[in-house]
Amino acid sequence: MKKTSGMAQRQNSIIGTMAGTVNRTVEGIKCKACVLDARLRTMAAEPESGAATAEYAVVLVAATGFAAVLVALLKSDMAKKLLSDMISKAMKVI
Repeated sequence: MKKTSGMAQRQNSIIGTMAGTVNRTVEGIKCKACVLDARLRTMAAEPESGAATAEYAVVLVAATGFAAVLVALLKSDMAKKLLSDMISKAMKVI
């Protein structure tokens, strides 16, 4: 049997450590790729789950904002005068 020198043993040890690190990294990448694949498949099967709720929330916020602007406009003196003029003209026609 051939004896290996101390330098060769250290090199083999370093190479073994690096190989182990590479193997663990590859296994980690494979695991993460499987999880990502499962998530993508789930999203493809149910692409819009939760989207409808978010869309309704956005529409409700926009409608509330629009209603607030309308209320502010209708409370102004100019709008009150305009509405009262329209109503009096309509009453004259009848």
